[in-house]
Amino acid sequence: MSSKKSHPKGLPYLFFTEMWERFGYYLMIGIFVLYMTDYEKGGLNLERSQASDIFGTFIALNYLTPFIGGMLADRLLGYRKSIIIGGLLMGCGYIGLAVPGNTAFFISLFLMVIGNGFFKPNISTLLGNLYSAPEYKSMKDSGYSIFYMGINIGAFICNFFAAFLRNTYGWGEAFIAAGIGMFLGVAVFIIGNKHYAHVDVPKTQNKDEQSVFTVLSKVMLPAIVIGIASWFIPGNIFGSDSSDAFLLGSIPVIAFYASLYFKAKEDEKRPIGALLSIFAVVVVFWAVFKQNGTALTTWAQYYTDRETPEVALKVTDALKLNETVTYTKDTTYLLDAQFRKQKSASGDFEKGLSFPAYYLNDDVSKLSEGSNKKLISTELFQSINPFFVVTLTPLVVAFFSFLRSRSKEPTTPAKICLGLFVSGLSTLIMVGAVYYCGNGTEKAGAEWLIASYGIVTVGELLLSPMGLSLVSKLSPTHITGLMMGGWSLATSLGNKFSGILATLWDGYDNKAMYFLVNFVLLMLATAALALMLKRLNKIFKEYQA
Repeated sequence: MSSKKSHPKGLPYLFFTEMWERFGYYLMIGIFVLYMTDYEKGGLNLERSQASDIFGTFIALNYLTPFIGGMLADRLLGYRKSIIIGGLLMGCGYIGLAVPGNTAFFISLFLMVIGNGFFKPNISTLLGNLYSAPEYKSMKDSGYSIFYMGINIGAFICNFFAAFLRNTYGWGEAFIAAGIGMFLGVAVFIIGNKHYAHVDVPKTQNKDEQSVFTVLSKVMLPAIVIGIASWFIPGNIFGSDSSDAFLLGSIPVIAFYASLYFKAKEDEKRPIGALLSIFAVVVVFWAVFKQNGTALTTWAQYYTDRETPEVALKVTDALKLNETVTYTKDTTYLLDAQFRKQKSASGDFEKGLSFPAYYLNDDVSKLSEGSNKKLISTELFQSINPFFVVTLTPLVVAFFSFLRSRSKEPTTPAKICLGLFVSGLSTLIMVGAVYYCGNGTEKAGAEWLIASYGIVTVGELLLSPMGLSLVSKLSPTHITGLMMGGWSLATSLGNKFSGILATLWDGYDNKAMYFLVNFVLLMLATAALALMLKRLNKIFKEYQA
């Protein structure tokens, strides 16, 4: 037998399960805002600020429900059953988006939110359990990095399917493909069942631990009541009714996690406190990172030169990866901040006219009647980040393996701190892009967006899989799923703040200031974690599994 131990046999099955789940999720996310703001091809015809608000609330709720899903798996259902239930609900939700009408739209979002709550924390917990055996403990960070690469293979390939399907057939067919991907993930998970059945063991509940019913009645019920009340209070604290409802409704859940620290046994207080400190800081990372679906999609759609190079035109046309936009002069058009309203010569606002928003900032006096451009579909730019994850993950894993062999590998908290700093540098690239293209007076080259995504991906690889690994290492075993839900809660809050930040996009005449705000936020988060690092490293070295 080789002295070099391989990873657990269950890893490939969890890898491909997560790959297909993320294929469905990111296919849907990649076209979500485009679908909501589309007014020509069967979309929902919403204003961009409203679409950003819905987007932020949806992805926030997606990462809030794992709080309950993790607890139910810990105490009642087990991890495998929870993952299967979650996957089936999400698949039905994706397919439901293909059904016309607002009722089907919101029911589908509800199914996805609940399904993700069962799926998200528990597949990460199950993976961590596979590495609980002594021979695998030293490879846990690497295992989570490999697992994270699976996430991003799905996220990379899905946008090509989305572009082909929505350009060739329509929005509905693209959403159905997302559902099929999710069902494939569930099938792979069931096939690999025997390889992780032994680590799906019920946790012994401490006598002082609150029951599921108690938590639901004392935490979730108040959260729902506060959320509903906040929706209807006059005025807005955080910019919209949905933001008020979500953020104020989250207070009982945040208080519950704080209570875990105060009620914990003495030997569990320090690791729980360390995790809660990191949860609080990484909220800022997600607030900036998740703008890939809002502000950065807007940048790609309206500010980036998307004209298809002549050398690639035949291939992209054959694969239906292009959008065709045509300029007409039969009416005088004025575009508002969302680049959607059009004004006819008579002064009346109309919907459904054919002026393409891509022509924003072009000198239209030089455009001829009927001139058209072949543009790379906007959602393909969202494959840049997962492409970098897939290509850079082996390098990151190899780099830290090299440092580990020389006993110089940074601790997991130190990796997270470095990830925050590197992510901040990516926003400076976008500041440069704004100044280079004259704040939108001409199109920016795609290389700016590619460079920004490349740098933030390095930050992501230092932070996101490391965070999952850290939760698995430091969590008391009887609440591991619940603490994975805490990581998701931090992601959830960050996602919501991401949506709130995105609604401010149109308020910045100089877009460089928008990206500078993001830079300052990340630098403050980096400084906060750096100040805690000495204490966190001490706890990490003392308590890691």
